[in-house]
Amino acid sequence: MGYAGNETPQFIIPTTIATRETSAGSTISKSSGQNFSNLSSKRGIEDLDFFIGDEALLNSKTYQNSWPIKHGQVENWDLMEKYHQACLFQYLRCEPEDHFFLLTEPPLNAPENREFTAEIFFESFGVKGLYIAVQAVLALAASWTHKESQRTLTGTVIDSGDGVTHVIPVAEGYVIGSSIKHIPIAGRDLTYFVQQLLRERENSIPPEDSLEVAKKIKEMYSYVCPDIVKEFKKYESEGDKWFKRHEFIHSVTQKPYTIDVGFERFLGPEIFFNPEIASSEFLTPLPDVVDGVIQSCPIDTRRGLYKNIVLSGGSTMFKDFSRKLQKELKKTVDARVRMSETISQQNMDTMAQIRSKEVEVKVLSHKRQRYAVWYGGSLLADTVNI
Repeated sequence: MGYAGNETPQFIIPTTIATRETSAGSTISKSSGQNFSNLSSKRGIEDLDFFIGDEALLNSKTYQNSWPIKHGQVENWDLMEKYHQACLFQYLRCEPEDHFFLLTEPPLNAPENREFTAEIFFESFGVKGLYIAVQAVLALAASWTHKESQRTLTGTVIDSGDGVTHVIPVAEGYVIGSSIKHIPIAGRDLTYFVQQLLRERENSIPPEDSLEVAKKIKEMYSYVCPDIVKEFKKYESEGDKWFKRHEFIHSVTQKPYTIDVGFERFLGPEIFFNPEIASSEFLTPLPDVVDGVIQSCPIDTRRGLYKNIVLSGGSTMFKDFSRKLQKELKKTVDARVRMSETISQQNMDTMAQIRSKEVEVKVLSHKRQRYAVWYGGSLLADTVNI
């Protein structure tokens, strides 16, 4: 959260809330469509006895911790209103009646969620105005900072965070909802895979630190390689050059220990392009998913979607991630064009050559992509004339 016009968020906190007790029946059933009781009608001293974000995690022993949002969907609207209340008055320290607000929503968000959110902001907080934007559209706006950007709201957004990866096509600012795909591979899966690789090779890592060690190695040393076989040969022939040593501190004894960081550097992000090395449940590489998403969109939008593929989220920030994705996609697209030309030629009675116009494939990686959605929101909210 933060104010429009800023380059970075003012606060980044977990969406968790710690309360003394939860009121019975506060969770809303989406299918039943039952409304919720507004906190504004029953606010008292006891309603202020709660913590959100990092403070909620610190008070988890004496308070009950809840996560009102799961998989992008709000599950407890009473707690969500308390959360918004603390964000506005405790963190941003603003008077909501004096401000316009821009909020984000995940792709394919239920209309009821939008209605309940608007009810909270207008009736409980009395805001001047409210706009709820789709995250993918804001990520496209954030890509305008790239020098080669077309400054358009048509493109394909690959949004990969900690829990899930979404591929979202956007045409002229409108999300093509029927073509959205999600991939069950994201930052958490990379961390677990690196942890598994370290367990097989390194015996010096304390069990209680293994997950944190894997996370740090993933964030500090990982990169995407152009060819996995050649990369293995490089590490085997020039181990001294490619293996890295990193010192960690034991979380219990506070004693230092050293770890060799090797094949994990390129094998972690590789599960986006060769998912079979980590799991037998999902086997479709990311480039094939992106190509399938664009091919399922209306034919007149496809060239624009290939031409402006935008990365968003922390799990897309590995070195050379965009380069490999663009290379693999270009190979698939060119093969399809050549096949189309061959089939057309075979069906022609004359010897006339049919040449298709080359499809431009461009994957944009930019400095803002870790907080692309927030920056896009800040950019658009700052340019609106009230």
